[in-house]
Amino acid sequence: MPAQHGIRPSEAIESPTEQTPLIPQGPSTVDASAEVGLDSNVNGSLDGTTNGVPNGHAKHNGDNSASAGNDDGHTPAAQSMSHARTALCTFALGCLIFLQATNISLLTTTQSAIAAELDAFEKTSWFTSSYLIAMSALSPLNGKLASVFSPRTTIFASTIILALGVVLSSLAESFETFVTGRVITGIGASGIFTISIVITLELTGSKRRGVAIGLLNSGYTIGVALGATAAGALLPVIGWRALFWLQAPISLIGGIILLLAIPHDFTAGKKDESGHAMSKRLARLDYVGAITLTASIVLLLYALSSPKQIPILPIILSGIVLITFVLNEVYLAHDPIIPVSLLRSRGLLLTCLGTVGYMMARWSVLFYAPTYALAVRQWSPTAAGSILIPTNGGFAIGGLLVGWLHIKRHGSFWLASIIVYAIFPVTLVLLAVLSTQNSNPVLYIFVVLLCGAVTGAALNYTLAHLLHLTPKDTHYIATALVATFRGFAGSFGSAIGGGLFTRTLYTSLRQNFAQQGMRHEEDLIRRLLGSPALVRQLEGVEKAVAVQGYEDALRSLFLAGAGLAALMVIVQAGTGWRGPSEKSVLEEEHQALMHAETGGSEDGSNDRGSIR
Repeated sequence: MPAQHGIRPSEAIESPTEQTPLIPQGPSTVDASAEVGLDSNVNGSLDGTTNGVPNGHAKHNGDNSASAGNDDGHTPAAQSMSHARTALCTFALGCLIFLQATNISLLTTTQSAIAAELDAFEKTSWFTSSYLIAMSALSPLNGKLASVFSPRTTIFASTIILALGVVLSSLAESFETFVTGRVITGIGASGIFTISIVITLELTGSKRRGVAIGLLNSGYTIGVALGATAAGALLPVIGWRALFWLQAPISLIGGIILLLAIPHDFTAGKKDESGHAMSKRLARLDYVGAITLTASIVLLLYALSSPKQIPILPIILSGIVLITFVLNEVYLAHDPIIPVSLLRSRGLLLTCLGTVGYMMARWSVLFYAPTYALAVRQWSPTAAGSILIPTNGGFAIGGLLVGWLHIKRHGSFWLASIIVYAIFPVTLVLLAVLSTQNSNPVLYIFVVLLCGAVTGAALNYTLAHLLHLTPKDTHYIATALVATFRGFAGSFGSAIGGGLFTRTLYTSLRQNFAQQGMRHEEDLIRRLLGSPALVRQLEGVEKAVAVQGYEDALRSLFLAGAGLAALMVIVQAGTGWRGPSEKSVLEEEHQALMHAETGGSEDGSNDRGSIR
């Protein structure tokens, strides 16, 4: 472990403190390779890692970063596979990530039809929130399961669960059944995305990691963009139910390919050498943490997504359950689902918080740009869904460009992160101004493209900066936490943003109908809250009032998102720019200086005390 706060590595191991990592660090890359040598396993399996960080035992096939690892300071890939296996895995993971992302955006163009058939106009925000809550809350648990059962087994099981979820959603005859299917789908999706990150990090060295993560994000965002467009085009042809059950065979085929392509000895970080039986290792998983965290989120979002007024009791209960979750993580859990003690790192904590706020604002664009096209512009569902293509294309371009051109070294990316964070709220203000019936549509599309490009760059920069801020032996836990909080952002953005949008729309519709002397339109208002496509069917005063209501709701939502994003600039700035190794060197120099000035002490305790 890098020395921190004046503590030498040997001391940290002998006397654990609050600064000690949750998983002790193994020998360094140089030391381990000198003592044991490189492993000659054909598949390049990882036999000696610490928390997923290679210690020099992996064989690398065709990875130039591996050979350059000791020459240019780059960290080599921890594991490798043959080109054929890698190609199969890339194809299958691409298909599964596409499905996972599609399940988020297809609701933006199909929710009107689903809400009408299930009579759930005031509950449409839960169509997406239920999926995202399950996906984000269970992501850490899936990471743990991958270390018990192996990535290949866990991701295969996740594809089966996803297939069951989409089939149940397609058969739903009530809101409750549909949401249950969405929750099951989210459970499967959580395993797919979490383990795809594990596989990507295991197979890439630091020199190629920026591009690899950019490609992973690009596959995700392509699914979000094309999902809404394809759903809008296919909806009048095959209906919304087929859009769900058709995903089942694709999911199962992708899972089978991964089961066959991923080697049996491919691991998720360090192999479990404790000797415990699998049942005992499963029993040690933090199920209480997963349940209490999910319950706390559901209660909070249930309250904040209310379409008319926010109830207080669920918020209070959410706080109580959250306290239970924290106490369980700190004092009871053997293997916490979210290691709360690790969040004492300022850089990691603020990166997680900044990601939540930033991506909440971003999700407002993904969820409600198609709503603008449907309700205000009265475009067809296909055209409305296609508005996500430029913003997600920009996301892919932004992430890939910074990964290819800039993130090619170790070190701080603090300034770059702040710059892209600061541009983002400007794009949201522009969207708030342009979300009217008479604005220039070309300019609107350009702004959503710019919004996406800035977001893609920001996620890549902040991840690279986080890897600089945190010790190498905590990188896998840190990146898993960021992915988890990013998933929370989708849940919060869907439910909280949806609640703000719906309440503003409800208020505007009621007031404007009342001003027109139309005081008996409650049923129309109820349907408009969950069916933006309904605006196209209205005429005269009813259409004018509906369009004005959607303009008011969109403006309030995007301005609120801009304010939140501006606050996140400050949060991200607070992460700092010095990594643990830099701090260690400065502290050692400070110790030496204090020792020279004071004459030191026999055990050095005065030096360490002066720093603290």
